[in-house]
Amino acid sequence: MLSRLLPRETSFFDYFDKHAALTVAGAKALQSLVSSGANLGPKAKRIKEIEHEADVITHQCIEALHTTFITPIERSDVHQLISRMDDVVDFIEAAADRLVLYELETMTDEVKDMSDTLVRATLEVEQAVRALRDMSNAERIRQLCVEVNRLENEADAVLRNALAKLFRTEQNAITVIKWKEIYELIEEATDRCEDIANTIEGVVLENA
Repeated sequence: MLSRLLPRETSFFDYFDKHAALTVAGAKALQSLVSSGANLGPKAKRIKEIEHEADVITHQCIEALHTTFITPIERSDVHQLISRMDDVVDFIEAAADRLVLYELETMTDEVKDMSDTLVRATLEVEQAVRALRDMSNAERIRQLCVEVNRLENEADAVLRNALAKLFRTEQNAITVIKWKEIYELIEEATDRCEDIANTIEGVVLENA
């Protein structure tokens, strides 16, 4: 296997692990924010801090990519994996920012459901990322990725139902626009989780 032939380089896996943990933290912070609609400002500020921490790790990882001759997986996969994880946190931060900006303190059941699904997806991603250090975990990694794909499909269904209900029941056009944007941002975060899973599956196929 490739992992047996090349010198061990663990720093990239460290970057992945740290970023994955922040991705989960960001998703859980959003889940907390939408659970009641209370203390939106402080909770959104914490999500912004998480997003900044994730950015730092992303930049460190990409800088290391430019200065490291041998990488544990393909260079393009390193870049894509860390970038997609950063995208998830960016969409989470954007959704939290809009909730504060639009002063939406009464949360919908749909935004809670979407946030719950996102948390579950990020937890599966975190496990898959951590398992990448050892390609003997290939089958378990594939199962985790399949679950992320299933959760993304679930998020798509929740989004469709949320938009249908929004257009059917909300009379205020501005409110429709606000919630539509927030729903779509959270769903985009879940989409990026699926992109991460697809990248990881590709790495496993190349190296297991």
